[in-house]
Amino acid sequence: MAEETASNQPTKQPEVSEEQAPASPQAEKPPKKAKPPAVEDKPFAEFIQKDFLPALSEGLAKQGIQNVKLVFEKQKIPVVGYTQLPECWQVIGRWRSDRKQPRQFNLYFFSEDIQGQRAFSHTESGGNPSTLEPFLIDERKINLDLLIFGTVQRLNAQKWLVRN
Repeated sequence: MAEETASNQPTKQPEVSEEQAPASPQAEKPPKKAKPPAVEDKPFAEFIQKDFLPALSEGLAKQGIQNVKLVFEKQKIPVVGYTQLPECWQVIGRWRSDRKQPRQFNLYFFSEDIQGQRAFSHTESGGNPSTLEPFLIDERKINLDLLIFGTVQRLNAQKWLVRN
């Protein structure tokens, strides 16, 4: 039994002076550089006007829509049944198709936040849009590239960019 108690006692570790101690991995690494803030962290209006609209214009130009006019306005939703709601921020794109028909899409932001609720509508030949559709609702984190991609994909689904 005496042997058991002796073996259960912790063995004393030899003391190591600071000079002999190996350097910690953290001490060898230089401090991390602070990341610049993401473009999406800018104030809402600034992000839309200075980043989203130019990038969307460029994205649509790559799809063959050169003459698109993009505006950013706060106004009522022009869809029947929604006109009584308060004004919301909208990105409105207008252009004429190859057949000279006017086309328009609206991207709605119900709050001044790209992460908030968004919707989409479209119209052709100068009428009012007939439906309001949710836009990018399944995405957890919205960024500039995703907004551009989603808008181009939605217009392509309407067969406004490439005919099948």
